[in-house]
Amino acid sequence: MGMLCAVSFNRYGRLYYLDPAGHTPAVGDRVLVPTEDGTEVAECVWAAQWVDEDTSGFPKLAGPAGTADLDRDALVRRRKADAKVAAKKLIREHELPMKVVAVDHLPGPEPATGRVEEGARTTIYFTAPHRVDFRSLVRDLGATLRCRVELRQLSARDSARVQGGIGSCGRDLCCATFLRDFEPVSIRMAKDQDLPLNPLRISGACGRLMCCLKYEHPLYQRFQESAPAVGERVETEHGAGRVVGHSVPRDAVTVRLDADGSRCSCSRASVCGSRQAYESRYES
Repeated sequence: MGMLCAVSFNRYGRLYYLDPAGHTPAVGDRVLVPTEDGTEVAECVWAAQWVDEDTSGFPKLAGPAGTADLDRDALVRRRKADAKVAAKKLIREHELPMKVVAVDHLPGPEPATGRVEEGARTTIYFTAPHRVDFRSLVRDLGATLRCRVELRQLSARDSARVQGGIGSCGRDLCCATFLRDFEPVSIRMAKDQDLPLNPLRISGACGRLMCCLKYEHPLYQRFQESAPAVGERVETEHGAGRVVGHSVPRDAVTVRLDADGSRCSCSRASVCGSRQAYESRYES
């Protein structure tokens, strides 16, 4: 048992969980988070609270952000905005089929001197329909931004993760909030979940099959293993009937009653219990 807090580097971005390490940040406070490139400023989204799990493996909060840290973060944001504008302008001039998705900037040791940032690096993430020769673009960007520039092409899913958005369910994209890795998704998963095989209905913002098909699939598998199949006869509290449908999110089955042909929704536990009792009575 330990304490955890959640922070985000961007508004409505992915949440990162950290051990507060004795600090008590409130929601909205700016805090320092250790990263591979040093400490960065993030916003506390969930205040520190006790959780019933081992927190020894979580990174520790570096502490509250000071004035110098906030000034450095504001400078980085300005550099990123300038780099995005310059990249879009030069892409148009070079007539390249590229779309800038995100920009990341790592300042040098003394970013506030107003001179060329020694050791600074700007990374520009983009999407393109095919591989692009951007060597001349990198040279022009380096001369314009006066720092080292890297360009990285993103896949459709990585682009959706970086940009974020709202899914067909009305919630923030899973890849932009809590998913860490992209696992293979097959059309078979959509069939097992009785979804329409319409690409517009089962595709996410990236144009690929929705990630939720993957991590929800085990739930449907467990349900199908224990629930009566469609067409099977069952006993319900309303009388005998035949299963005509499943509702996995509600953990229920739809039964058409023999008495009057009406339909009722019964929990899977009640129907399975009646069926098991019925079968055990005849087996004994």
